[in-house]
Amino acid sequence: MPYFITDEAEECGGWAVITQEGEIVGCHLTKTAAIEQMVAVSNDEGIEPGGELPEVEEEEEVEAKPLQSSVASNYAGGMIRFSASPLLVQAEGPKPKREIMGLAAPYNVVATVQSGEKVKFLPGSLPVDGANPKLVLNHDLTQMVGVVTERTEDENGLYFVAKISKTGKGDEALELAKDGALDAVSVGAEPIVAAYDDAGVLVVEKARMVELSLVALGAFEQAKITQVAASEPITKGKNTMSEQTPTAEIVEAPAPAPTAPIWAAEKREREFPMPSAGEYLAAFHAGGQQWANVNAAYKQNVDKKRTAIEAAQNLTTDTPGLLPTPVLGPVFQDINYLRPFISAVGARAMPNGAGKSFIRPTISQHTTTGVQTEGQAAASQTMTIASNSVTRTTVAGQIFISAQDMDFTDPAAMQVILQDLAGQYLLKTDDIAVDACVSGSTLLGTWDKTPEDFILFMYGAARDISNGTNLFPTHLVMGVDTWAKVGSLVDSTKRPVFPAIGAPGLLGLNTLGAGDVTNWTTTNPLGLQVIVDSNVAAKTMVVFHAPAMEVYENVRGIMSVEDPNLIGRTFSYYGYLATFVAKASLLQKIIWV
Repeated sequence: MPYFITDEAEECGGWAVITQEGEIVGCHLTKTAAIEQMVAVSNDEGIEPGGELPEVEEEEEVEAKPLQSSVASNYAGGMIRFSASPLLVQAEGPKPKREIMGLAAPYNVVATVQSGEKVKFLPGSLPVDGANPKLVLNHDLTQMVGVVTERTEDENGLYFVAKISKTGKGDEALELAKDGALDAVSVGAEPIVAAYDDAGVLVVEKARMVELSLVALGAFEQAKITQVAASEPITKGKNTMSEQTPTAEIVEAPAPAPTAPIWAAEKREREFPMPSAGEYLAAFHAGGQQWANVNAAYKQNVDKKRTAIEAAQNLTTDTPGLLPTPVLGPVFQDINYLRPFISAVGARAMPNGAGKSFIRPTISQHTTTGVQTEGQAAASQTMTIASNSVTRTTVAGQIFISAQDMDFTDPAAMQVILQDLAGQYLLKTDDIAVDACVSGSTLLGTWDKTPEDFILFMYGAARDISNGTNLFPTHLVMGVDTWAKVGSLVDSTKRPVFPAIGAPGLLGLNTLGAGDVTNWTTTNPLGLQVIVDSNVAAKTMVVFHAPAMEVYENVRGIMSVEDPNLIGRTFSYYGYLATFVAKASLLQKIIWV
């Protein structure tokens, strides 16, 4: 029983597939879709297609009708659904048409969108009324090519009809769609009611459709352009049709003979379900044609479900242009911006007022008292106060940062560079203060690197500081090399002179103080607070009374100016610093070789 196609079935609005007895198998909007079903059902039954029923003498133009909700109604032949059918270019009629139609988004299908998130639209989640969504290219609203004119849906998904505008971009998009280069669509929607399921899929119950994009590859495999109508006015009586399918090009000749027509369509193999393990083993043992048929069904199902990666085995070496090189921040800092010396002695506020210097008074001669003999004058001595001039020093640094360096880098270069500039200011001001301490101290002598001599020098420094002042040393500042030398001192039995108090087996009994290789501040030989500073000269240490070493500072911070000539900005970080040694004898310097 051959099957035929016709456009004169009253029950269908377009083309129909019918049996020889006139029973309707299915209704279609286009002739191409009807041809496909006729060939498919004929192949399934192993018979030749019957072709098109004889046409009437005056053939009228057949236009693809707008999508109606009845597209998914039940016909005698089964459920009619849109699928990725071959591209149809119609060139009939005096009125130009610039329309595409197809499935915009399937329902209950999980897809991965551009952000990498998995999304599923539920039936009814996309609107079929309201403002017409824009038709754009690749979700770029600046590349508008038309508007969606009609929308309808069934349980399978949302269908659309879109009109392509008569513009340069519209013409280009229409030609690409006709050629099959743009054969998919992608919905741009804003979820209104949505939630994540247990599998991490965003299930959308209600959404606003913003736009529909023409794309080469869509998130939903089913979202395809099923028809391109691009007819232009032609001379009456000359009708041509060409169909572009993945495997063949069809040019329809004048009405074919009703017997044994030839259809330029790929003959479809009948599909069988995946055989079970038992069926597969039974056919293997039976052998022959039964085994060949079951094995062919197995391979057919494997090929059908194979992904693009499994089929082509793409490697990262094949797609170097899609492999990003991330930058993992923050930038590693190899310097700790500390000021050990200034932090220990403290920085005073710079006095207010103009001028490059200020006066710091000290007593150079005190008054006196004595035993008074009756009738004799009492002891008398004038107090002399020295006027010490302290100079303000400007400490500053600058850097030019181009606009491109600020705009293009991630992590942002400007923040990293300015943090380093401020850190360098801290290191330099500490270096100036340490140099003032060492140069303003009094040389006590040279240490011979033995524990006994170390103790002698510590007490010798304390003696000279306390003599005539009743003041005592508070700090011992040294370089990293001297700290390592002092910390490694051992007694005659190889026990550390400055052990890590509290360590197993080292309770700190009868020690001269604590030592710690993990921390500078907990080392306290003979009760002195140790300052370890890399700015101290090698093989040098100073025992001092902290109030005798004064540091003044006024941090001004960042100043910047734009440079339109170089397209960027110059930044500077600056501040004012001053140091003063009140009395040199209160700072005792010790060196070693």
